Amino acid sequence: MPRKTILPNGIKIVSQHMPHVRSVSMGVWVDVGARDESDEQSGLSHFIEHMIFKGTTRRSAYDIAKAFDAIGGQTNAFTSTESTCYHARVMDTHLETMVEILSDIFLNSMFDPLEVERERPVILQEIGMVEDAPEEYVHLLAGETFWGDHPLGRSILGTRENIRSFSADTIKGFFHRFYHPERIVISVAGNLDHDRFVDLTGPAFAAIRNGQSLPERTTPRIEARNRTHARHLEQVHLCLATPGMAITDPRRFAFSLLNTLLGGNMSSRLFQEIRERRGLAYSVYSFMMSNVDAGMFGVYAGVGPSDVERTLALIRKQMDRLRHEPVSADELRDAKEFTKGNLWLAAESVDNQMVRLAQNEIHFGNYIPMAQVARSIDAVNAEDLQALATDLFREDRLCTTLLGPVETSGVQSP
Repeated sequence: MPRKTILPNGIKIVSQHMPHVRSVSMGVWVDVGARDESDEQSGLSHFIEHMIFKGTTRRSAYDIAKAFDAIGGQTNAFTSTESTCYHARVMDTHLETMVEILSDIFLNSMFDPLEVERERPVILQEIGMVEDAPEEYVHLLAGETFWGDHPLGRSILGTRENIRSFSADTIKGFFHRFYHPERIVISVAGNLDHDRFVDLTGPAFAAIRNGQSLPERTTPRIEARNRTHARHLEQVHLCLATPGMAITDPRRFAFSLLNTLLGGNMSSRLFQEIRERRGLAYSVYSFMMSNVDAGMFGVYAGVGPSDVERTLALIRKQMDRLRHEPVSADELRDAKEFTKGNLWLAAESVDNQMVRLAQNEIHFGNYIPMAQVARSIDAVNAEDLQALATDLFREDRLCTTLLGPVETSGVQSP
């Protein structure tokens, strides 16, 4: 079973001992993300993610990279709408070195003005890279359509104007104001001893003090919207989105099964109907996004310009089937086995266990055993799925986003 220690300043340390592996994965999580920024601050959390590896009072950016390479380790970071994570994975014999380096970059980063200037064009290139990848970019545009003016609808990367304007002092100030001890979770999984890990991390992280309070998160209001974005491409990339589940909603297990059934794997209804039977798309799938207070359920497809309306109609038809027809016992059983199988396979990864430990602690305040999750999945019945589909798949809340040669697709721009 996982173990937890709370430092005097409120930082939580959670660990999972996995004696059958030879590696250790560690993450320093901060419950602060893009939705906690103001319009003027949009992109700061992601900028900090980049700058954290660009030098400390003891190490240069090269020294940090060299130190991890020298032990065969892997390190990275990511920013989401609600959290930021700095993580690494090494052989268990290098645990102490990994802890020392991650602690150093998190606690002693310089945010040097020269390094800020060097990294600024890198982030601008990252923004351009997303915009040049239409299957990825349409998801960003779909978020803008779905969430509207709410912070959840903004790009995590920020705007070009913001990225060009942020100074080293602005970046450093945001870090020190908003990275509070009570919002920090240190999670680790692999072949390690909890008490030794606390001894290694505790003294350094216990020195962090509170900054300013974060602005209160506001729950978005979802309205049906349709937006098209004309671009010279071979395909029209489309997203159809509807309200989903908050991450702690008791119906989240039915939500996951609904995603699996509609478009979550190769035997799903959308994959079979749109790709296998009709050949309308190479890539078609459903997806879900859950936040602390709201969620989104969506469907993506890349199709020919003349097939947009037909594809949208087929997606809506499959949604309506889930609203009006109970799922068969065989289809439900297969969806449950697929979902549980993916969970158990992921549990064998130290990285996935590290992530799960942190997310359980942040969202639930305790660890939820995998066996309990499996039982909750098994408890979902056809009536639960039909009731959830009826609640979610409503025409008056569907949002459509199109990217591509929409002027020739038969769909009119607003």
